[in-house]
Amino acid sequence: MEQIFENDEYIFPDGETSRSQYQRVALFAIYDALTYIDMGEPVDVADIVSALCDCEYEDADYFVKASLIYAIKYRDEAIAAFNAKMRKWTFDRLNRVEQALLLLSYVHFHYVEPNVDKIIVIDIAIELAKAYLDNDPNKGKEDYKFVNAILDNVLTR
Repeated sequence: MEQIFENDEYIFPDGETSRSQYQRVALFAIYDALTYIDMGEPVDVADIVSALCDCEYEDADYFVKASLIYAIKYRDEAIAAFNAKMRKWTFDRLNRVEQALLLLSYVHFHYVEPNVDKIIVIDIAIELAKAYLDNDPNKGKEDYKFVNAILDNVLTR
């Protein structure tokens, strides 16, 4: 999975970015932060955001910055919410991409845009899951379905 992020394009065509591109960058940022946390290293939010957005931190997109900051700040709360709804599984057993995706969805729904519709957040998560997770029905792996189900249970107000 890590190779996907190393080879992904961070330079957007014609200098323009779409909301879905910012969602991907936010996912990458949270993934990077989780990597630092797992290694016991400090997380430099400004450095991560600046590198991924290819601009000064102050000029970076609000969604990317807020998603990363809230994911770090409310990580324990989110993990507890996910663990409470998962049967026979725990958050720490998920791969880092799934963790980042679930954290992004959680903070998007609860903190970044608290008035956003749950369906929108889940649709975004499913799109990202289909792009970055294992979704081979021949192997019995359709991770986007897991993402859909867990978010449907956890994202409540």
